[in-house]
Amino acid sequence: MLIEANEVIDQITAGTALAMDATFVLPNSDRDAKAEYLAEHLPKAVYFDINAIAKPNAGLPHTMPDADEFTAMMRALGVHQDQHVVVYDQSGFLSSARAWWMFRFFGHSNVSILNGGIKAWKAAGGHTEQGKTTPTSGNFTASSPLDGIRVLSLNEMISLVASNDADRPMQIVDARAKGRFDGTAPEPRQGMASGHMPGAINCPIGNLIDADSGYVKPIEALKHLFSDSGIAMDQPVVTTCGSGVTACGVAFGMALLGKTDVAIYDGSWTEWGSPDRDRTLCPVETNE
Repeated sequence: MLIEANEVIDQITAGTALAMDATFVLPNSDRDAKAEYLAEHLPKAVYFDINAIAKPNAGLPHTMPDADEFTAMMRALGVHQDQHVVVYDQSGFLSSARAWWMFRFFGHSNVSILNGGIKAWKAAGGHTEQGKTTPTSGNFTASSPLDGIRVLSLNEMISLVASNDADRPMQIVDARAKGRFDGTAPEPRQGMASGHMPGAINCPIGNLIDADSGYVKPIEALKHLFSDSGIAMDQPVVTTCGSGVTACGVAFGMALLGKTDVAIYDGSWTEWGSPDRDRTLCPVETNE
C-alpha cells in the first residue's frame, strides 16, 4: 500500500508501473495543482484530477462516479487491468489517498502510494519530466469493492448521528484541521457551517504526516495517534472531512494498521454543513 521510491524507481522509469499525480489543493488555496503537475512530474506520470474524476453534475465536489464512469476515465488515463499504479501528491496532506481509495473501491488491488511524493522520488535519484503525458488507451475494468469498502450516504449519516453514542454502530472520525472541527476557523467553501457532527472524533490528516520529510509517520506513531485521538481500533469507523478527500487519507492510515472496516462519507462537510441543510436532521456542534 505504501511504497518507497527506491522500491519502484526502475518500474516507473521503464513504464511498467504507471505513476499518477493526484495532487489536490483546497478551494481557498492560491495554488494550481494541475499547473504544478505540468511543471514537474514523475516519468510518464498522468494527472489524476480529483475534481474531474467524479460523478458529472452531482452538485457536490468530486462525488464518487459509478463503475462505468470510472472505467472510462481510467482507460483514458492509460490504466491496464492488474497494472501496478503508483499514486503520489504534492499536497502535503495525502490527497493521493483519494485515488488509492477509489481504485480499491472499484476492485483494483495493485495500487500503492509513493511515500514522500516527488521530493522522495528525487532524493532517490529519480528524474522528472515536464508537460502533459498523453497515454494510450488502457483496458481497465471496474469491479466490486475490496475489503468491504463502503460509501455512506447523507441519509445513512443522519441515522448514525441520531443514534445514541453508546449504541452507535460506527465511530465518526473527522479528518479536518482542529480549528475547522472546533468551529473556530472558517471553512474554505463559502457559506458552510462551522463545527462538526455530534459525537465525531477529530483526527486531522496533517497529524499522519511528518511535517519535515513529508513521509507518512511510522506504524507505531500511527497507532499512538489514533489511540490518543480517542479512536477504538476494534470498532467500525466512517471517516469524513471537507469533501471526501482527506477522509481517504485517514482510511489509508488505518489500512496500514490492518483495519479494513472503514467507510467513507463521500459528501462530508460540504454536504452536511451546507447552508440549506435542515439542522434538526444535520445538527452541528462547536468547541468554541
